[in-house]
Amino acid sequence: MRRWASVVAALALALPGPAAAQDPIAVPSPILTIDQDRLFEETRLGQHSTREIDAAAEALTDENRRIEEDLRAEEISLTERRGSMSAEEFAGLADAFDAKVQAIRAEQDAKARALASRQEEARQAFFVEVAEILSEIVREEGAVVILDRRDVFLSADRIDITDQAIARINAAGRQTPAAPAPATPAPDPVPDPVPPPADQ
Repeated sequence: MRRWASVVAALALALPGPAAAQDPIAVPSPILTIDQDRLFEETRLGQHSTREIDAAAEALTDENRRIEEDLRAEEISLTERRGSMSAEEFAGLADAFDAKVQAIRAEQDAKARALASRQEEARQAFFVEVAEILSEIVREEGAVVILDRRDVFLSADRIDITDQAIARINAAGRQTPAAPAPATPAPDPVPDPVPPPADQ
């Protein structure tokens, strides 16, 4: 515990206090920091991709809700008909219904994974698009590297360029489409349950 206290104290002495923070520091920092999440979420370029993906996610949620309601109604109907059929007939219908549910779940999970992949591709495309602007800021500030703020334990606010980068990207007026959804083969249709033939 004493060791950590000495480390924190040393860091506190190294950082500028309230009075020193009022005076600009002429020596440039070789390290800059940036909030990647804010950069993506608060630039018009990032918001353009986010809107399209959010719309796709909302559509998938609505689809899942409709499917869930249809399956629940089908399950209730099957349960109500149980008294009018033999145990073997009901077991066959129940197994077919379970197989249908599993197939639908696998299909919807695949759609969710494809959407997550599309979101990651859009994020990567965004940072490729803005790399030139970030490089310009690095040169102007006399720095050599930009680190994500999440990877930095403690730093002075003066080396954070998030606001500057957001303003520069918005001023550039760039806009790129979201990453296209990856092509996935359509699943085989799942047949409705068919009652087994009556015993001869």
